[in-house]
Amino acid sequence: MAEQAQSRVQNAIKDFINTVDRQHLRKHERQMHLCAADCCNDIDMTVDDVHRCVERCQAPTQRAQQYVQSELERFQDMLQRCVLQCQDEVKDKVGPNTSEADIRKYRGEFETCAIACCDKNVAKLPGLLDKIKASFDAGAL
Repeated sequence: MAEQAQSRVQNAIKDFINTVDRQHLRKHERQMHLCAADCCNDIDMTVDDVHRCVERCQAPTQRAQQYVQSELERFQDMLQRCVLQCQDEVKDKVGPNTSEADIRKYRGEFETCAIACCDKNVAKLPGLLDKIKASFDAGAL
């Protein structure tokens, strides 16, 4: 059961990344490459000038990628904190004399809680996608 929840999270993140890439990042990458190609067209530029020009072309794409990466890391941190909270709640119930039956029960409680964390956080991805889209649409990236 927990493996299915983990798989749902991984698939949702993969779909999220593919959507952001197709709808936003590829446009930036295309512009970056066209800009860099234009840098190479100017035969009067020195090698250093061309490198600086290419770096300027790369900067917006790098900022956009870093923004998306930081939002994904924040999402994963929230998920991890939720699962750790589940773990803490179960650990508080277990003592040195806890029976095997209770330990099995607590494992089940942990798994149920962790699955709920996965489902709750996966449900947040469409909102995160909207936030990222709004940042791109506003020209902030």
